[in-house]
Amino acid sequence: MGRYRIELKKSVQKDFESIPKKDLQRIVAAIESLADDPRPPQSKKLSGLEQYRLRQGNYRILYSIQDDFLIVFVVAVGHRKEIYR
Repeated sequence: MGRYRIELKKSVQKDFESIPKKDLQRIVAAIESLADDPRPPQSKKLSGLEQYRLRQGNYRILYSIQDDFLIVFVVAVGHRKEIYR
């Protein structure tokens, strides 16, 4: 199996602006690691959706996986209290 390509929804860049720099560095590293393993043990499939959630401290990364095209599409990044609204 090859490396997955990471694609970000345009709104994710806006999500990054509100995140403190120290947390943002960890979040970006976690997103980059999805290229090698899009379903790490700490990720969870969201019920009723074809999306996954990855925890990174108090922040959550929501993403979908297209196995046919080897793409991980990051949909949203946000604080755990606000991400599921």
